[in-house]
Amino acid sequence: MKSSASRRDRHRFILSSLFFILFLCVLASINEVRFDSLLRFGRCALANIPSQSSNSSSTSFLAVNSSASSDIRILIGILTLPDQYNRRHFLRLIYGTQSPVGAQVDVKFVFCNLTKEDQKVLVALEIMRYDDIIILDCKENMNKGKTYTYFSSLPDILNDTDRPSPPYHYVMKTDDDTYFRLDKLVESLKPLPREDLYYGYVIPCPSMDPFVHYMSGMGYMISWDIVEWIRDSEIPKNHLEGPEDKVFGDWIREGHRAKNRYNAKWSMYNFPEPPTRCTHELWPDTIAVHLLKNQEKWIRTLKYFNVTSNLKPSKLYHIP
Repeated sequence: MKSSASRRDRHRFILSSLFFILFLCVLASINEVRFDSLLRFGRCALANIPSQSSNSSSTSFLAVNSSASSDIRILIGILTLPDQYNRRHFLRLIYGTQSPVGAQVDVKFVFCNLTKEDQKVLVALEIMRYDDIIILDCKENMNKGKTYTYFSSLPDILNDTDRPSPPYHYVMKTDDDTYFRLDKLVESLKPLPREDLYYGYVIPCPSMDPFVHYMSGMGYMISWDIVEWIRDSEIPKNHLEGPEDKVFGDWIREGHRAKNRYNAKWSMYNFPEPPTRCTHELWPDTIAVHLLKNQEKWIRTLKYFNVTSNLKPSKLYHIP
């Protein structure tokens, strides 16, 4: 009896073991199917992710850049003086809080060689912090060739092979008492040619014909091909002195340049007070306001255009 019971127990153990092994085999098969499916899914998903190799990374980066290649590239050179530290810091706030769509806009402060020991320290610190200063090889002046030195130096300054060609579609010369609304500026440029262009506020003030006179020094812009022409031509080199905006217009006329011209009047104008033939009331379609000679005029202008509207609420401050 004992022997018979022992055999039955062994049979039960063997059968239980066989069923357990069979169960494990079935479970393994199911998991293998799931794993294969997951593996195929993973391969499919990974196939859509750029490879992390250096070649593929470069291709991806170039593709991102090429997708933005239609964006307008603009250099705004604000001609100022080395000692105008407070004005530069103020203008950094003005332009650093603007984000125009469809354009790369670089704002640089432009002046001639440093002449004081404090400038060599303070301006160097600005460059280290902001990298937004161009120091020209010239003696500081307003109407004796500074504008020529600015434009003619740019092709050599910006000849880095890592830059796109041209480095900028448009280059502007403007003053530190002019306020540009960058989104409106970019919007006005989008339909315009990118070659042989001369853009600005035509002078004299009553004139609306950009082919007869010249553009005001408050801020005028040219296409890159004209920048290169200024560097290479003898016409500007032989005519440097005089009101810089008028002299510039003389170069364009004598060199038969700028078949494409754009008069931005009355989206560009002088501050309304005191009223003259060059002034205009502040209005929504403004691109630039000139002659902001003091803080009161700046504040009135900035308040009109509601430049702080994007200030985010926070417990850190209370500005009524």
